[in-house]
Amino acid sequence: MKHRMLPCITAATLLFTAMAMPKGIEGQAVQNQTAAHQRYRIVDLRTLGGPNSYFARFAQVVNARGEAIIGADTPNPDPSCFNPVGNTDCFIQHAAVGSGGKLLDLGTLPGGSFSFPYWIADNGLIAGGSDIGILDPLTGEVEQRAVVWQDNGKTMDLGTLGGSQSQAVGVNAQGEVIGAALNTIPDAYSLAANATGSFAAATQTRAFLWQKGVMQDLGTLGGPDAFALYINEPGQVAGISYTSSTPDPNTGLPPIHPFLWQHGQMLDLGTLGGAWADLYDLNNAGQVVGDMYLTGDQTWHPFLWDRGHLVDLGTLGGDTGIANTVNDSREIVGQADLPGNQNWHGFIWRDGSMTDLGTLGTYSSARWINSKGQVVGKSTISNVTPPHHGFLWENGGPMIDLNVLVPMGSDLIIEEAYFINDLGEIAANGVFSNGDQHAILLVPDGNCYDLEARIAAFQNSAVLTQNQPVIKQVESPRPAIQLRNRFLQRYSIPGPAAAPLN
Repeated sequence: MKHRMLPCITAATLLFTAMAMPKGIEGQAVQNQTAAHQRYRIVDLRTLGGPNSYFARFAQVVNARGEAIIGADTPNPDPSCFNPVGNTDCFIQHAAVGSGGKLLDLGTLPGGSFSFPYWIADNGLIAGGSDIGILDPLTGEVEQRAVVWQDNGKTMDLGTLGGSQSQAVGVNAQGEVIGAALNTIPDAYSLAANATGSFAAATQTRAFLWQKGVMQDLGTLGGPDAFALYINEPGQVAGISYTSSTPDPNTGLPPIHPFLWQHGQMLDLGTLGGAWADLYDLNNAGQVVGDMYLTGDQTWHPFLWDRGHLVDLGTLGGDTGIANTVNDSREIVGQADLPGNQNWHGFIWRDGSMTDLGTLGTYSSARWINSKGQVVGKSTISNVTPPHHGFLWENGGPMIDLNVLVPMGSDLIIEEAYFINDLGEIAANGVFSNGDQHAILLVPDGNCYDLEARIAAFQNSAVLTQNQPVIKQVESPRPAIQLRNRFLQRYSIPGPAAAPLN
């Protein structure tokens, strides 16, 4: 992929200009050329011969060494259209890691054909899943196994808890791995299949912690099932669990609460009155965020659990909201409805206050925040194709379209940004004019002084877009379906693609 380099005013240019000016004016000239934003170069992580590649959502997909993990299409067609992130391009995908301009195919377990990575630790350990080439006799669906890929290229099958399926979704630098695995106890409401859509299941889904070659069942909050979703560097584990075996009349499934597992015990994080909760992040301080349903299970609010205290973060004036990420400074980002529930904006919550991040046009959602307070996500823009653009919000705003911060003339539109590490490297989705999608990495490439003029021009044009009529939000599905749709975008499921996430 070729890019025309963005013209920049360099330090040498500024020095030459200052020398040519009358004394007293040169300082003002240099001062007026202060750059507030960096430009980024695009690193196309490419594919493994097929048309598309993807990042997992709501996960660390780029580590502190700049290594990025993706699911990449091979040239081999998949008649069943199985895609681990709900995409339906019908090509077999493999887990791959990009580093130093190279893309390494991580392969599959023996007998398998597909694999996908969900989390990369800062030391290069990768957690994910692979099929093993046989069908589960209880469901007729392909069997998957939790996998860890090591720096030496070794692929480790973590096994199950006696059942036919398992999936690893997180790993820390100590080599502790978490996820979900099936046992052999029949379960009509198996969490993996009925609530999360992670894989087909006819037996109980149990949260696991794998360490030193042993898979440990973490137990539940009183119900038959649990799913471990996040692990931090100190080894705390967060996830969701049924609290009973009795279906709730509002949802049709047993109540779900978030949990924090530490010191060998699973702690119930509580509820905001409803029977459902979802969990989206755990930081190294043991703080947990996500969303919980209120009484009646028709509306939901973002929450923060912090050392025994459950906090309803509220919304931006509407009924619903979701907290997507919390950094180690207790700064939280997500999205929330505005008054009237016809529109939602990305937000940042800190020091007890929620701030509206604005939009590039109509809607926005903040996906990730790093330790420096830089926020990335996506926003909807009216009358453009594709209708979503990735954004960066930093230093108090405003929200900047990432397409303004990269070289001009590219055949690629940055549609959504998923993750930003502490180096400022951004994992995003790029869409080409032919419709192909590639996982891309945006790498900071120095200050560029003409960016400020480009940003100002974009902000002026965006005012017209923001004044366009708002299209009313589609009525939300019932809670069980909505939770399952969100999981479809994080973890693997055969069959049709997930519904779009706000």
